[in-house]
Amino acid sequence: MSKVEESVEVEVPVCAVYDQWTRFETFPHFMDGVERIEQHTDTLTHWVTEIGGVRREFDAVVTEQIPDERIAWTTVEGEARQAGVVTFHRLDECRTKVMLQMDFAPEGLAEQVGDKAGFVKRKVTGDLKRFKSFIEGRGGQETGAWRGAV
Repeated sequence: MSKVEESVEVEVPVCAVYDQWTRFETFPHFMDGVERIEQHTDTLTHWVTEIGGVRREFDAVVTEQIPDERIAWTTVEGEARQAGVVTFHRLDECRTKVMLQMDFAPEGLAEQVGDKAGFVKRKVTGDLKRFKSFIEGRGGQETGAWRGAV
């Protein structure tokens, strides 16, 4: 397994940042290579991705969700193996630090080489920067929310 840890500071209150992150279907707006996410239940999502010409479909389950604090997940079915957690840290009334930690299993030679070359780390960094632009560009207004706990 490989690991990646990245963070970004967002000029938006923690509750709005967290609320936006619970809107999984909006991830294609800021996550490069994510084509579609369907939310089947409060905890089960189906992902369709295409990264580096490799198309994958998999299911992920939210294993822990604490409003305004953290969301943890793991893949349960499909072609990708990963698990992670995103945490939300209130810096002040209008600023939040988003920290993403992810473990993943690169498959095949191309993915292993890409991992060693830092491709996944750069992709996660880019996704977090695009998330920052997405939420700040909306004036800090989330597109919706799910405030339940898991």
